[in-house]
Amino acid sequence: MSTVTRVGRGSTPQPGLDELSPVNLRSTPALIADRLREQIVSGAFAPGSRMIEPQLATRLGVSRGPVREALQRLVQEGLLTNIPNRGVFVVELDAVDIRDIYTVRRAIEREAATQLHRSRSRAHLDRLTAVVDEMRTSASQGDSRLVAEQDLAFHSALVDAAESPRLSRMFTTLLAETRICLASLMGFYPEQDLLVAEHQQLLALLQGQDEHALLDAVNAHLDSAVRDLTRAGED
Repeated sequence: MSTVTRVGRGSTPQPGLDELSPVNLRSTPALIADRLREQIVSGAFAPGSRMIEPQLATRLGVSRGPVREALQRLVQEGLLTNIPNRGVFVVELDAVDIRDIYTVRRAIEREAATQLHRSRSRAHLDRLTAVVDEMRTSASQGDSRLVAEQDLAFHSALVDAAESPRLSRMFTTLLAETRICLASLMGFYPEQDLLVAEHQQLLALLQGQDEHALLDAVNAHLDSAVRDLTRAGED
């Protein structure tokens, strides 16, 4: 009599399963990339700084392999550049780069503003209102760096209001590049009261009825930033 081996429900082998192994939720290269990204956008690593792999590995207490992979991730994000026979460096953004960054920001933010204007999402509008209130408080205290962070927080919240994971993912890299610009050119940042007023206007138009006026204001706001940043780079 033959013996039949019965396979219980859910135990049928599936091709490929034997090749899988448990994974960490956050890999070491990803954690290192996060740490380095924070330092780059804060200005701790200045534009043009060389990222020396052995030194970074020693400082972080890891082997060179994860550091190399983390650096490559940041190269792909556009925060670092790999120059053959020289090494990996923090990007230096010139006027052409700034205009390009804001060209893409314009496309994303106009779409996000349109989506929020039409959805009238109370939750997203309340979030933007809170950011503007925080910006006004920081401006009254003369904290220019905090005003700059809240400026970027406003635009990040605006893009998130479109509820498009792809738009938000694209904007994350643009935000990092924008921070690099601001970190090196903070002395040329617009007057705080003017910046607060511009964001108050954007918020009012997002809650209003005139979509064309809203999009014109988005254009004017971003155009003003490009003028300030490019003029700073030329001085």
